[in-house]
Amino acid sequence: MTQHRINKGNHKPIKQYPRRLPLANKEEAECLVKEMVDNGIIEESSRPWASPIVLVKKKDGSTQFKSGYWQVEIQPEDKEKTAFTTGQGLWQFKVMPFGLCNAPATFERLMETVLRGLTFEVCLVYFDDLIIVGRTFEEHLNNIRKVFQRLQKANLKLNPKKCGFFRKEISYLGHINSSDGVKTDPEKTKAVVDWPRPETVYHLRSFLKLSTYYRRFVRNFSAIARPLHKLTEARSNFNWTEECEKSFNSLKQALITSNILTYPWTDK
Repeated sequence: MTQHRINKGNHKPIKQYPRRLPLANKEEAECLVKEMVDNGIIEESSRPWASPIVLVKKKDGSTQFKSGYWQVEIQPEDKEKTAFTTGQGLWQFKVMPFGLCNAPATFERLMETVLRGLTFEVCLVYFDDLIIVGRTFEEHLNNIRKVFQRLQKANLKLNPKKCGFFRKEISYLGHINSSDGVKTDPEKTKAVVDWPRPETVYHLRSFLKLSTYYRRFVRNFSAIARPLHKLTEARSNFNWTEECEKSFNSLKQALITSNILTYPWTDK
């Protein structure tokens, strides 16, 4: 249905030598390669392209290849550009690996194609995140059936461990969504609330970047944050005043006590 392309133009093949792996990871890497070969994810390559592998630590401390989007094929002529070497051979992906710069756009296009006509009314899609909505149990169940039929027809599979059904509220992109509306996710805003007083422009910009993500929940956000933004201007001396301290604490307090944003009433 959708195939990923890697357009390098007339660029010469890029070949990098394999990186040395710690002995603790070497055996595990070999097992992962074998697993991907057995599952039809990769195949041997004899082409001039080659990149060293990238091992990624999971939250539980285990190590694996960064995987994802493996349900999207790569155009045959572009497979060689995904080649990687482990020191035990050269391999190339038969499907789209996670990490390619245009991979999210390709996957988004696939989901929009598969669910065309259902988005907004039945479901919402953001890359590989899918939300199925419903005002009642029966409507929600029917919408799930509609989406699953589309996914089944496209031969797309879901990860059961990452699925949740019949939830009254969900955490999505740093927000809590429910029938009442949208509010900030306490787990995300906690980072803002616990933020120590910035000592440099760099740290202040980091704070403003995070708090600005939730600016629509804070009335008069621009006015409250103005003293802090002035400190980040070019040629501005980083002089933390009482006004800055008040602005800093006011933003924190506003995020703690932010209200729920209700959905628009389209019938009024």
